[in-house]
Amino acid sequence: MPLPSDEQILTTSRGLIDQLQALFGKHPGFRPAHAKGHLLTGTFTPTENAARLSSAPHFTLPSTPLLARFSNSTGLPTIPDTAPPSLPHGFAVRFQLPTRDGRRAHTDIITHSTPTFPTRTGAEFLELLTAIGASSSSTESPNPVETFLASHPAANYHVTNPPPVTGSYATDTFYGVNAFHLVAADGKRTAIRYRILPSSPPTTLSAEELEAQPDNFLRTELESRIGAGPLVFSLVAQLAASGDPTDDATVLWPEDRDIVELGRIELDTLLDEEEGEKEQKRVIFDPVPRLEGVEASDDPLLEMRAAIYLISGRERRKA
Repeated sequence: MPLPSDEQILTTSRGLIDQLQALFGKHPGFRPAHAKGHLLTGTFTPTENAARLSSAPHFTLPSTPLLARFSNSTGLPTIPDTAPPSLPHGFAVRFQLPTRDGRRAHTDIITHSTPTFPTRTGAEFLELLTAIGASSSSTESPNPVETFLASHPAANYHVTNPPPVTGSYATDTFYGVNAFHLVAADGKRTAIRYRILPSSPPTTLSAEELEAQPDNFLRTELESRIGAGPLVFSLVAQLAASGDPTDDATVLWPEDRDIVELGRIELDTLLDEEEGEKEQKRVIFDPVPRLEGVEASDDPLLEMRAAIYLISGRERRKA
């Protein structure tokens, strides 16, 4: 996982990390965003459709081991699961592929429990975070974040359309906001966005039900649920039609686009908290696929996210 060579991307990435830490504090050994998380392991089993769309090994092999992480939003490692800023939840999935030239190989999919993202570029996201920070002590009306939202409709939509509050990570629907190209063995390319759909029925909570929960109820619920059997999700792809942008995460593709099932995710083991915290410190997820059969799109957020994850991940490992 190399750093981008573009100095502007690196500068903006550093600025985003610094601003996240200014908002949430520095917590050595933890991520600057989605700091609170839980690791699980399991298996991915692809469909025949997956192999037709992509030559990637996890879509063509009979099955692939998984490492997965559920997380809460913000850079606060102890944020209560009941706090509104803990949404959206995150779900990162690592496909642990056969070794290549004696080296471990993997590719990742990173999703959130909302289909929206507030900005098209990393620079705009830094503007938003800076405005949020400035608004905490501002006496202006409108304050800086209100001014930003008024001039950025996508960010305003993201803020005013939060994801549903659920009683379990296992019942969330997760969305990959960035586009990718699946590349078949014959070279055919298909633009897609990933979704991860739960097999369990919804567990939407009212404000009163949420308030009655303990601070770490999602971990307790995971322990109970996985004790009764694996967590099961479907990995699907929303297929782009002509004219659907692949370079703008703020633009939702119409819901009438075809959905193709790529495979079944089964998570059967939840790492204990001590082991999980140690492993989370080490693991650096990568939003860029970096393997044959799946290509990054022209979305400018992808390289930016990869740089943020790698820079902050190296710092986390040293803590």
